[in-house]
Amino acid sequence: MKLTLRARLALWAALATGLAVALVAAGLFWAVNGFLRQAQEQRLLSVVGAVQGRVEGLLRPSREDDDPLRSLLGVATVSQSDLERVADEVDRRGVELRLVAVQAAELASVGTRSFPQGVPLDLRAGPGAYLSRDGEHLILVRGVGGRSVQLQVAVDARALTDARRAFGQALTVLLPLALLFSLLVGWVVAGRLLRPVRTLENAARAVGEGGDLRRPLPGAGRGDELARLALTMQEAFARLADARDREQGFLRAAAHDLRSPLAALTARVEGTLARDRDAGRYRADLREIGTDITRLSTLANHLLLLARDPGAVQRAPVPLLDLAADAVDRARELDPLADVDLAASGPVTVPGDRVLLGQAIWNLTTNAVRHAPQATVTVTVRAVPGGAAVTVRDDGPGVDAATLARLGEAFYRPDVSRTADASGVGGHGLGLALARHVATLHGGTLDLDSAPGRGFTATLHLPG
Repeated sequence: MKLTLRARLALWAALATGLAVALVAAGLFWAVNGFLRQAQEQRLLSVVGAVQGRVEGLLRPSREDDDPLRSLLGVATVSQSDLERVADEVDRRGVELRLVAVQAAELASVGTRSFPQGVPLDLRAGPGAYLSRDGEHLILVRGVGGRSVQLQVAVDARALTDARRAFGQALTVLLPLALLFSLLVGWVVAGRLLRPVRTLENAARAVGEGGDLRRPLPGAGRGDELARLALTMQEAFARLADARDREQGFLRAAAHDLRSPLAALTARVEGTLARDRDAGRYRADLREIGTDITRLSTLANHLLLLARDPGAVQRAPVPLLDLAADAVDRARELDPLADVDLAASGPVTVPGDRVLLGQAIWNLTTNAVRHAPQATVTVTVRAVPGGAAVTVRDDGPGVDAATLARLGEAFYRPDVSRTADASGVGGHGLGLALARHVATLHGGTLDLDSAPGRGFTATLHLPG
C-alpha cells in the first residue's frame, strides 16, 4: 500500500532524527573513549616510570652478593613475591607486572599473581599500549636490564569497557525512544504543514464540481511555496476558463451565423437542381452560390481567429506599412469605385503576429469601405511614443453615441444603411470585434470615434 504524504514526511523526519542521533552518539563515543584511553595510558606511563627503576634494581647484583650469574639468569633470580612487593610499593590499584627473558633458547616469565591471562610473551616494546583480549587491561612493554629482559606492566582498564557497555545500553534505549518521539512529532508537524494543502485540495475539488473556474483559491499569493502553488493553480484555472469561454463563444457564433447561410445555400442548390435551366441561368446561380461560399469562408476565418489561444500569438517584427498597403490594394479590388488612400511618414515595425495584425487592418479598412459607400477612406500608419498607430478614417455619415458604444461587440450590426457593401451582401458583425481582440492580444487598444455627419475613425494602437 502506498503511504500518504503525511506518513512519508513523518518517516523521513524519524529517519533524519535517527541518523542525527547515531552521528552524535558516534562522535560522543569516539571523544569519551579517546579521553578515557588517554587517561589510562597516562596512568600506565606513570606506573611504568615508577616500576622500571625498581625492577632494574632487582636484576642488578648487589656488592654483598657479587654473583655474575644473577645478571645472566635475570628472570630466574626474581621471584613472584619480589614483583608483588614492587607493585605494592608503586600502586596496588590494579597494577600487575611480568618479566620475560630468554633462557635455554626459550622464553621464560615470572609475574604477579593476577597478571592477565592470555597475554603473549613475545610482545614488542613500543610507544603504544596493548589492550588485552578481554579488554580489561592496558599493557605497556619496556626493556630492562640492558634490554635483555622485557618488563610488561598491566593496569586495570575496565573503565573503558564499562563506559562502552554503558554507552551501548544507553544508545539501545535512547535510539528507539528518539525515533518514536521524532515519528510522533513529524506526524503532528506534517499534519500542520499539510493542512493548507488539504484546504487547497477541497477548494480545487469545489471548483471542479461547481464549474466556476474563476473562483479564488484560499491562500493564493506570492508568499511561501504553498501560496505560490495556489496562485499557479488559480491562474491555470483562469486560463482554462478563458479557453472555455473562447470555445463557447466560437460555438455560439458558429451556430448563430452559420445556420442561416448554410440553409440558404442548401436551398439555392436544391432549387437550381430542381429543374433544367439554360447555361446563363446556371452561371448566375453558381455566381450567387460562390458569393455565399465566400461569405461563409470569411465568417469561418473570423471565427477561428477570434477563438485563437493568446499563447499561440507569435512575436516577430511586423512591418505595418506593408500590411496597410496590402489592405488598401485589396479594398480597391473589392470595390473599384471606392476612394481609398494610404498615408504614412515612413516604415513602422512592431512585434506581433503578422496574420492577426494583417486581418485586423483589413477588417478596419473593409469596414470603412463597406459601411461608408462613396466616402473617402484614408489609412494612416504612424509611429507614436511607445509604439505605433494605424488609423482608418472615412468621411461618411458617422454613427450616433448609442451605436458607437456597441460597435465592437461580436455579431452586433447597426441599421441596414451601414451593413450593406457595394455588392449588397451584409456583414457578420465580427470585423471590429476581431480587430479589438487582436489589439488586446498584442497589449494594445482599439479606439473608435464618430458622430452623425462627422465620419467614422478607428485607431489601432500597438506597443513597440
